[in-house]
Amino acid sequence: MALFGALFLALLAGAYAEIPGCKIRITSKALELVKQEGLRFLEQELETITIPDLRGREGQFFYNISEVKVTELQLTSSELHFQPKQELVLQITNASLGIRFQRQLLYWFFYDGGHINASAEGVSIRIALHLSRDPTGRMKVSNVSCQASVSRMHAAFGGTFRRVYEILSTFITSGMRFLLNQQICPVLFHAGMVLLNSLLDTVPVRISVDNFVGIDYSLLKDPAVSASHLDMDFRGSFFPLDQGNWSLLNQAVEPQLLEEERMVYVAFSEFFFDTALESYFQAGALRLLLVGDKVPRDLDMLLRASYFGSIVLSPAVIDSPLKLELRVMAPPRCTIKPSGTTVSVTASVIIALAPPNQPEVQLSTMVMDARLSAKMTLRGKALRIQLDLRKFRIYSNQSTLETLALIPLQAPLKTMLQIGVMPLLNERTRRGVQIPLPEGIDFVHEEVTNHVGFITIGADLHFAKGLREVIEKNKPAVLTDPGASSTPPPSTVAAAV
Repeated sequence: MALFGALFLALLAGAYAEIPGCKIRITSKALELVKQEGLRFLEQELETITIPDLRGREGQFFYNISEVKVTELQLTSSELHFQPKQELVLQITNASLGIRFQRQLLYWFFYDGGHINASAEGVSIRIALHLSRDPTGRMKVSNVSCQASVSRMHAAFGGTFRRVYEILSTFITSGMRFLLNQQICPVLFHAGMVLLNSLLDTVPVRISVDNFVGIDYSLLKDPAVSASHLDMDFRGSFFPLDQGNWSLLNQAVEPQLLEEERMVYVAFSEFFFDTALESYFQAGALRLLLVGDKVPRDLDMLLRASYFGSIVLSPAVIDSPLKLELRVMAPPRCTIKPSGTTVSVTASVIIALAPPNQPEVQLSTMVMDARLSAKMTLRGKALRIQLDLRKFRIYSNQSTLETLALIPLQAPLKTMLQIGVMPLLNERTRRGVQIPLPEGIDFVHEEVTNHVGFITIGADLHFAKGLREVIEKNKPAVLTDPGASSTPPPSTVAAAV
């Protein structure tokens, strides 16, 4: 009975699982690029290591080693790979660290000092970032595991007391090696939990697109990691800004990502675009009003030539400004097929004269059915849409006779839309909608593919800004809680060998 109940609950949860409107896949092809930028960042972080001064006495010799700084990271072998189910792992083997420090030696009344260049050899680092979804729906580094070790230290002492330093070098380098082993993982733990999370904070989750609508890119579940890719499922839903809790049931086909040839793939379902159209409709934004000089001159002349020959108007209003109003009557709908993407729109069209300080004179009112083709492009991080009028029909909702009377106006009104309305719509859609990627990372070499119910965009990645630049710009003013420890759990730091 308990097993039956568990199965029933699992099926019930699956039945109500939210379908993503947007998916992103990052493939192993992207990891080499990410690794190059990550290693530059890692080297800069290792240069922040602070090693306490080393003081000691050997016989009559007193020594002090201070101002120990890591100056460079030299790599022999490094690998960045996905590790199921939720980790990204960086493995560095047989690397070396350049080190510079200040030496001081006192023997009776004799003193020696100066800077020394040293190296830490046989450096091995393994750092695993555990990725998960936080309560706000943002991807976060929820844990960092780290193992690090330095096999040996080498320092080339010189000067009058070179022989003495060679005797003391075993004590000095062993102490430095021990301290360095203890410092690497805490620095990398802080880099993952604080600095990389500040980078992930730049990914849009719930943001405004314009003055009318916003978009919700919250993750629906933890990222899924396989050996060859990382998949993220986003809600991908627009909403009217004045109705923050508004939502539309997702009954669209779930996008599928199967390819792995490009660095990244993004998929959008019909639901993604339908919520945008529905949100703009709910916000009252799908309305266009053109009066007087706002009506393009060619369109003004076309409409006057079409109507004034068949309508008797008084001389007092015949030269009045023209008024054109289009109001969408129901939320438009998007249809995605392998042959292309279309948007179906039904709107009322009112054409009138608006004489100053007088009632307007209505010339015509009708219903318009239009089908627009939509071409998707991706530039940087912005999804842009180019609309084109494909099919157009006008009719009267009053009588068939009125519909027949409107047939001669079909061609002029279609021209009106093409020259007067479509450029205005495309001016709005050209700004695009941001894709949920961190700041400083853009798409290049995009390729759009249509499927049944969704589109996919394959692309490569480009770092428009370095990780350091973005992190420095966005890192929190207070990096850690003063009452909390800034070091990782003891198990994450490898003991000195």
